[in-house]
Amino acid sequence: MHKIENMYKKDPSQERTLPLVDQAFMRLRQDVLSGTYGAGMKLKLDELQTAYGFSSSPLREALSRLAQEGLIRSDERRGFRVADISPEDLADISRMRLMLDLPALRESIANGDDAWEATVVAAFHRLEKIESRIGDGPVVLDDDWTQVHSAFHASLLAACPSERMRNWSASLFDQAERYRRYSARFRKTARRKSSEHRKIMDATLRRDADTACALLEEHILSTQRNVMAVLGTEAERAGKS
Repeated sequence: MHKIENMYKKDPSQERTLPLVDQAFMRLRQDVLSGTYGAGMKLKLDELQTAYGFSSSPLREALSRLAQEGLIRSDERRGFRVADISPEDLADISRMRLMLDLPALRESIANGDDAWEATVVAAFHRLEKIESRIGDGPVVLDDDWTQVHSAFHASLLAACPSERMRNWSASLFDQAERYRRYSARFRKTARRKSSEHRKIMDATLRRDADTACALLEEHILSTQRNVMAVLGTEAERAGKS
């Protein structure tokens, strides 16, 4: 995995060796994605300085980078706020993921070697093992599962020769993760394990790009549908209150 993609992953020992701006960026990013800072919440510099122990300079740079990713919003008068959650935003994220991930997967399948195949298999094995330990429930809220799940999807695209496609895909994946975590809080039924990831992996390793892309497309769209259902229910409930 590329070093920029690696920087997004939690590793406290590596984090301490990074520049302060990168450390601030990683910690803020993780807390926005996990829902520590809710949608629409104002991010005040003095409060962030107290919470993280960084000075205003690295925090401002980190906030600007998060704004470029679309995870927060900024304007000169109101400062920085966590990006709102909305059906329209999720639909846009999903549309962009399809535009990037499907061609990236095709290129990865076309260029991947034996070492890449081994990486995909290992990433799936880790995902399968952690799901067997966790069992049913909102595993999307489990940080370890989230990291392993992200690593599996990144492994599928790892042989794509375009660094920009891989990095933009990773950013969009994490933006969708914020929605997955949000919807998991309102899930009423136990999470059912599926064979979706295995089917995507099997088609990928067979070098069956058409099937792999069709399965990945449905995987992304099914996530969108599930989250949209929760957003609709919550909007209806808010209208009645």
